[in-house]
Amino acid sequence: MADPEIAQEFTALYADNHRRVYAYAVARAGRSLADEVVAETFLVAWRRFAQMPAAVALPWLLGVARNVIRERYRDEERQRAIAAEMLTWAADTPDVADGVAERAAVLTALAGLSENDREVLTLTAWDGLAPRAAAQVVNCSTPAFLVRLHRARNRLARAVEAAGEPTTIVTKEPSR
Repeated sequence: MADPEIAQEFTALYADNHRRVYAYAVARAGRSLADEVVAETFLVAWRRFAQMPAAVALPWLLGVARNVIRERYRDEERQRAIAAEMLTWAADTPDVADGVAERAAVLTALAGLSENDREVLTLTAWDGLAPRAAAQVVNCSTPAFLVRLHRARNRLARAVEAAGEPTTIVTKEPSR
């Protein structure tokens, strides 16, 4: 639990600077993302309150907001690039056999999944990692990874079915 004095100081910092951080976020990221940017900025400020320079709090907060916005754009660009690459793989696949059509359907469905789902699926299927090693990559326990993998496989199967492609996703049980 936070010290009441620290909580009071943080509340004052928030009240004094929220409007200006929000205006900064709107000007650079738009209204649709501004609330998220401000929330993340003040979360960082709360976590690093002891290290924050009190005399120059606003510039520090705006620097954090700038980094939050930049990271969001990097994430969005990375997502677009990955999805575009997977769609390119799917589009480049010649339609010469049922196996190829299934591959294209799976790649297209995979491109539509979240980054987290794609990561757990590709770590095991493409990179050949065992669940224990893959769990280390995504920084979670092996049982948690296996749950994520199971759910991602189910979402992939539903996405393939939704595309109307009659296909069977072969999933081998990962070795522990």
